[in-house]
Amino acid sequence: MMEIFSDTACRQISQMFLAVLFFHSSEYVLAIAFHGSSNVTLKSLLISKYYLLAMVFSMVEYTAEYFFFPGWKEYWWISNVGLAMVLIGEIIRKMAIITAGQAFTHLIKIYHEEHHQLVTHGVYRFVRHPGYCGFLIWSVGTQIMLCNPISTIGFAIIVWNFFHERIPYEEYFLRQFFGSQYDEYAKRVPSGVPFVKW
Repeated sequence: MMEIFSDTACRQISQMFLAVLFFHSSEYVLAIAFHGSSNVTLKSLLISKYYLLAMVFSMVEYTAEYFFFPGWKEYWWISNVGLAMVLIGEIIRKMAIITAGQAFTHLIKIYHEEHHQLVTHGVYRFVRHPGYCGFLIWSVGTQIMLCNPISTIGFAIIVWNFFHERIPYEEYFLRQFFGSQYDEYAKRVPSGVPFVKW
């Protein structure tokens, strides 16, 4: 009986499955570690209907291209660049969560809480939004790892646009909370998302 998927395809699909599983389960575990299980909901897994739709589309693209253009999936060096991006993005994001501790939340805080401090050390010395930076690298990396040209472009545009809208909104409240301290920080340190300076 002929194999449906080659060794390369099995490797790429397995890496994708493991990347997604690790990303979401570790987000959930870290949210519980810093905020307690009573303060964490399934939203901390960061899975929305749009996210699921994007992931389903990426797998449909992968399968269609595998059967119609199988050579596209055999570029090991491209797939390995994507795998490296997944690992780098994961590390940056998890460093952001661990460094910020309780200050890191999945929902934007619109009220200043007593424990909420401006974090400017660790990975935050290099980028203001390392969690967003890490997710952007991770999400685009998953599609490069699969050698999915359409989803690579789509994920890059959609995730960038999401952060392009979210960062100014979040920074409005950070300026309210921390005033000139945040302004000075923002002047020194880039956002971490290309072409988003505010």
